[in-house]
Amino acid sequence: MQFYKFKNFQKIIIFLLFVSLDLFSKYLVFNYIDLYKFIEITSFLDITHIHNFGISFGLFSETIPAVFLIMIALLVVSFIIYLLLNAHDYLEYWGLFIIICGAIGNIIDRFVNGYVIDFIYLHINQYYWPAFNFADIYISAGIIMILLNMLKKLKLNK
Repeated sequence: MQFYKFKNFQKIIIFLLFVSLDLFSKYLVFNYIDLYKFIEITSFLDITHIHNFGISFGLFSETIPAVFLIMIALLVVSFIIYLLLNAHDYLEYWGLFIIICGAIGNIIDRFVNGYVIDFIYLHINQYYWPAFNFADIYISAGIIMILLNMLKKLKLNK
């Protein structure tokens, strides 16, 4: 029983670290980088300060009120928690866990500000990827983990 409590404590610490890193990075950007300013880090990476009033990549920006986006996100997180509690293996569990960390980071940001702060901007010449944040990276990494797990299971069933 003691080991089980320790494992839960570890998961809580990991969750708090991921969400805190996301929120702290957004705090730094909000307080130290002017809105729409771009700071070149490399030839393909800038740090910027953008307010995303929509969902992924700014879709539906300013067409859906923040309160509805928060409610929808909380429903999705609730469903993902259900999937997490019924996860069948390690990769599936951690993929869902990381998605939840990212979603909670963006939900908190939207609740506090009415929008999500995006600041990582990738580009090559005139081609660019919409700005994103650490929470978006967590969500993407979690989805990739789940997809890899599904591919692994498909290969094993052949």
